[in-house]
Amino acid sequence: MNERYDLQEALVQVMVIMSAVDNAMTDAELALIGRLARSLPVFDGFDEAQILHAARECTVLLAAPEGLDVTLEVIRERIPARFVDTAYALAVEIAAADQRIRNEEIRLLQMLRDRLGLDKLTCAAIERAAIARLRRH
Repeated sequence: MNERYDLQEALVQVMVIMSAVDNAMTDAELALIGRLARSLPVFDGFDEAQILHAARECTVLLAAPEGLDVTLEVIRERIPARFVDTAYALAVEIAAADQRIRNEEIRLLQMLRDRLGLDKLTCAAIERAAIARLRRH
């Protein structure tokens, strides 16, 4: 695989684990994963059909012993440093898709932040931007 594809697949996997962490992958979350993979520049050239492949690989990794830890490590290895904030932003988007962020999602965001080496200020800015963008009247 090439480096760009590895990055794109890892970003899809970030969104998949965020969607699955509360044991309820909602239609809104799944639709958002597809929409983001079709529209964001980081996914240029990514075959949308590969979303299913990335999701399946993620499911296999998660089912293994210590699956979440292994999955986060695989993701960390595939995401270059300049894209770690992008990965976190995608995770926040998926967590906020259903307008409720659950405790499991908060915990996964913390784990992702720590694994990717993001500082709290950057994460707070990403989270605040998502709140502002998704606010309803």
